[in-house]
Amino acid sequence: MLIFKVIFYIAVFIIFWAMIGYPISLVILKKLLKKENQKDYSYEPTVTIMVVAHNEEKVIEEKLENIISMDYPSEKIDYIVASDYSTDRTDELVEQFISEHTEKRIRIHKSINHFGKTNAQNESQKLCTSEILIMTDANAIFNKDAVKELVSSFSDPSIAYVSGQLRYMNTTNNETANSEGFYWKLDLMCRQIESGIQTITAGNGAIYAVRNVDYRIISPIECHDSSFPVIYALEKKRAIYNPDAIAYEKAGEIDEDEFKRKVRMNRTILHGIMPDARILNVFNYGWFSYFYFGHRTCRYLLWIMHLVALVSNIILAVSCSPFWKVLACIQLLLYLMAIIGWCTKSNNRIVRIVSYYCMTVIAQWKGVMNIITGKSKPVWEKAESTR
Repeated sequence: MLIFKVIFYIAVFIIFWAMIGYPISLVILKKLLKKENQKDYSYEPTVTIMVVAHNEEKVIEEKLENIISMDYPSEKIDYIVASDYSTDRTDELVEQFISEHTEKRIRIHKSINHFGKTNAQNESQKLCTSEILIMTDANAIFNKDAVKELVSSFSDPSIAYVSGQLRYMNTTNNETANSEGFYWKLDLMCRQIESGIQTITAGNGAIYAVRNVDYRIISPIECHDSSFPVIYALEKKRAIYNPDAIAYEKAGEIDEDEFKRKVRMNRTILHGIMPDARILNVFNYGWFSYFYFGHRTCRYLLWIMHLVALVSNIILAVSCSPFWKVLACIQLLLYLMAIIGWCTKSNNRIVRIVSYYCMTVIAQWKGVMNIITGKSKPVWEKAESTR
């Protein structure tokens, strides 16, 4: 039974470290190292804002109005809409907006096939000549100073990528959105500390920027959020988080929408566990190796670790002391609580958190199954409740 005990403790450690141990360790590191990134608001390079859209007729006009109102020198800013084979009125509305705002340098690039967000970005980037490329989603609304904030961080030449802060607007009046907001705030805390010490392990697709010369063409199945920070870290460049560059977006308001979004996020989960063996070289990549293991590897292993912990615990409960029977009962009760939460749509805070967490783990399993069966694709249906 020793082998099952070892397996159980390893699985529990990975689960604990991913959700509790790693964030606590970062708080301790922050107090010990006390590092912060500097910003220079006098730094004003040329900028292109790229809006990626697929069938976004509901929000595209508001988004365009938003980005042309940024507090940044108008002569230094261009705009491009990367339309990923939109089949609704998105392209028509963009072209109408362009004709009504001829004083602004706005373009639209239409992909001839629906290959997803990353492909549309790869195609559109080839048309951009600005020093800094800011990328955003059609349903994300920027603060007026968001561009200035993003750009100010590039005054440090070692920085290749800057992720802003996404705030969810609807977390106070919707339980699904509130649960996402709870986990998201924890994640942002981790990013801020990682950013101050060295580099983040993932960004956010709603608001981020790269130096145009550092843009990398990646496979359409991948996304910039998870790929670029790793690429830059391995190139000894930095990807940082600037919490003062703010965008607002609606979180999914129904569990089905949020589940679909989580599945989409996990379409490359197996690759994400350890995308490059060089990450393990802590002597060469320093804190990034530690950050990636805690923030990414452990989280991307939750799907299998929960199964391993449950199965090994049940085996031990059958053959060993009552201690293991109690642990097995606790695990089963938590999963039962999640099922009750899903079935009853309970508003109880603890039940909602447990239900939401279990939903994210199941979404990981769905992502893994999609990869194994070849169903993982670079395109997806957007969550309508986020529009």
